[in-house]
Amino acid sequence: MRASLIQMAVNEGESADSRRSRAGALVREQSGSDLVVLPELWPVGAFDYQRFEAEAEPVDGPTCAQLSKAARDAGVWLHGGSIVERAPDGRMYNTTLVLDPAGELVATYRKIHRFGFDEGEAVMMGAGTELVTVPVPDLTLGVTTCYDLRFPELYRGLVDAGATALVVSAGWPARRRAHWRLLAQARAVENQAYVLALACAGEHAGVELAGHSMVVDPWGEVLAEAGPDEEVLVVDLDPAKVADTREQFPALKDRVLGLGVPGRPRA
Repeated sequence: MRASLIQMAVNEGESADSRRSRAGALVREQSGSDLVVLPELWPVGAFDYQRFEAEAEPVDGPTCAQLSKAARDAGVWLHGGSIVERAPDGRMYNTTLVLDPAGELVATYRKIHRFGFDEGEAVMMGAGTELVTVPVPDLTLGVTTCYDLRFPELYRGLVDAGATALVVSAGWPARRRAHWRLLAQARAVENQAYVLALACAGEHAGVELAGHSMVVDPWGEVLAEAGPDEEVLVVDLDPAKVADTREQFPALKDRVLGLGVPGRPRA
């Protein structure tokens, strides 16, 4: 499977409509790939909290329409990053859209772990409650977003649900880039799965974004890593490597905690 990770620059001065058109064009350029991935909140910017209300849209809104046409034109599975979703009840969510090569919206994921420490996203948006996996040819994607990366139990749940590739779309800040690289590799090693970690580039709302998107294999080897600026990573994934890794080093079979094993009372 060939995957293209589009590390978009999300800079102030570019409107959401302009960025939607540019994202659509970038997706179409990946027509030789099987899977294309976009980053978190690329239409509006992950740290531009003041614009969330104005830019919120339904899941079938203008971003989905642009992505649907691009996925269909390119003939790719498209993980469309995330949008500020306005739910029917008026609540906002940080919501990922996944489309098939026919341009049909086949899955959505509302970000479970909201960032902000009682500010920004953490208070403005609702929290998702459901783990989401999406079967694509030869792999099953586990869908996660940015701050989720710090919570390993989410990824273990996705692996238990059949995930063999874990996608992390993010608007990660440059000042914590070291954590980004460390955690992406850790999630790959502990779950013996591919990790496709895609961050935004550029600077937005006064925050320098991390870039350095990366693809990590089930042994924790970094197959490709971007720099700090806008670029596209194109990586060939071997779906058989997940099963081979889990068979050669069957650590997942040795799990004890989290499998319903009763605790031992203290003496």
